[in-house]
Amino acid sequence: MCLGIPARVVQIDESDLGKVDYLGTRVITNFALLENIKVGDWVIVHAGFAISKLNEEEARETFSILKEMAEKEALENKHKERKKQGKK
Repeated sequence: MCLGIPARVVQIDESDLGKVDYLGTRVITNFALLENIKVGDWVIVHAGFAISKLNEEEARETFSILKEMAEKEALENKHKERKKQGKK
């Protein structure tokens, strides 16, 4: 499964190569598939290529959904662990 996590463009050069920032982790990215990308833009990266551009609102919404999913999974895991301990 591939998860499209928004990344902010932090560097780009004339050869369409640069870097994006994934919540503090910087990754080399090829921007050749998209037009008019500039530093500060939000993109989705797959296999080293920026494949789509999003606005900041879409990026924030995606982060919110991902956070919600992570919290739900953590609660489910906690519940499973309690159930498991109760069976001992």
